[in-house]
Amino acid sequence: MNKDKFLKPNTPLERLFNGIIKENPTFVMMLGMCPTLAVTTSCINGIGMGLTTTVVLVMSNMLISMLRKIIPDKVRVPAFIVVVASFVTVVQFLLEAYIPSLNESLGIYIPLIVVNCIILGRAEAYASKNKVIPSLFDGLGMGLGFTVGLGCLGAFREVIGSGAIFGYEFLPESVEPVRIIALAPGAFFVLAFLVAIQNKIRMKQGKKPKEIKSCGGNCGSCSEMCEGKIEEPAQNTQTTEAAVTAENKN
Repeated sequence: MNKDKFLKPNTPLERLFNGIIKENPTFVMMLGMCPTLAVTTSCINGIGMGLTTTVVLVMSNMLISMLRKIIPDKVRVPAFIVVVASFVTVVQFLLEAYIPSLNESLGIYIPLIVVNCIILGRAEAYASKNKVIPSLFDGLGMGLGFTVGLGCLGAFREVIGSGAIFGYEFLPESVEPVRIIALAPGAFFVLAFLVAIQNKIRMKQGKKPKEIKSCGGNCGSCSEMCEGKIEEPAQNTQTTEAAVTAENKN
């Protein structure tokens, strides 16, 4: 079964697949590293941060897509920030009212969603150029991908560093957890481990990272030989050399 048939560009399924798997913000794009490394001391914190970001992503993508033809190009970034900040404020008030424990655990990182590069990046790269429904699913896919990344990172750190999951301790007293994993340096170790596993899986599937050419892809004006550069036919080269020789003789 050809999956490309079901993953046509800008369809809801393709946008979800792109955000969760193909361009996962945490494991592939490496975006939003500040909350990724700071709040994932437990699985519940990671999932809570991811879902909070997902709500803001979906709502801001929808509104920015609706206003894409109204917002002037010269003020689009300040306009995006105002939209995102409005939704972040609403979400923070809801957390304070209904889930105060999660709001207290996430702390300053909820207001910092305003400048999260995932949200501003999707607003600039996708929502401001596409219709509402694809933008909605783009935000949903990216948000779920971010939630999966933070949830996995938080689960690994909580299990290894604290011997617990969702607050439930399962290790016997004779077994000592690896406390460093629950500390700040442990976030880097676990993230590197998970990214390495993801890269290994992609390599087995035959997916290699795209190589960046020295000319930036503009091979026609490249003065250096790089992969993908189109060489001129031998006949044209000989003709050019003959013309240069004749000009020198004259």
